[in-house]
Amino acid sequence: MTRLLSVAILICFWPAVLQSQTKPGWRAATPAELEAFLPPRAPVDKERIETEMRTASGIINDHGQLIASVVLITAGYSAEGKYSHYLLMQHTMKLEGTIALPPGAYVIGWTRTNDGLRVRIFEAASVKELGTVLARPIPQPKRVESFRIWPPDEQHYIQIGRYMLRYSLGE
Repeated sequence: MTRLLSVAILICFWPAVLQSQTKPGWRAATPAELEAFLPPRAPVDKERIETEMRTASGIINDHGQLIASVVLITAGYSAEGKYSHYLLMQHTMKLEGTIALPPGAYVIGWTRTNDGLRVRIFEAASVKELGTVLARPIPQPKRVESFRIWPPDEQHYIQIGRYMLRYSLGE
């Protein structure tokens, strides 16, 4: 009888033990979470560039860490034509297996090439270029998104129009 009771107690607590050992899950951030996290004016170099909050996209994990992006309204700023998005991260991310981005603020710009989009990544504060990666066409037809960070459980990429940039998340 004691063994049966012990087994029953173990079975009751087993899901909690398993859950505490798994990696944090990621999901799409809500509009309210994005608005609380992203600034209405992004600090880029020596300017504070307006953002378009309705274009915000991001993911959040079980620990409340966000990775999010928003369109920069660059008309009239020195950034016009150089960058299009402000990326703010509280977790490490690696783009296309080559550019490792620690938590911080970044700006992104791109140009079209014959193979896809040439995406350039810059530190937001200094506008120092960190590297360039190629966003390739998405193989399966999907709804076109101007910019979307997909949760890793769904897709492991950032979507830019009809193009994708693969990413991986650090520990």
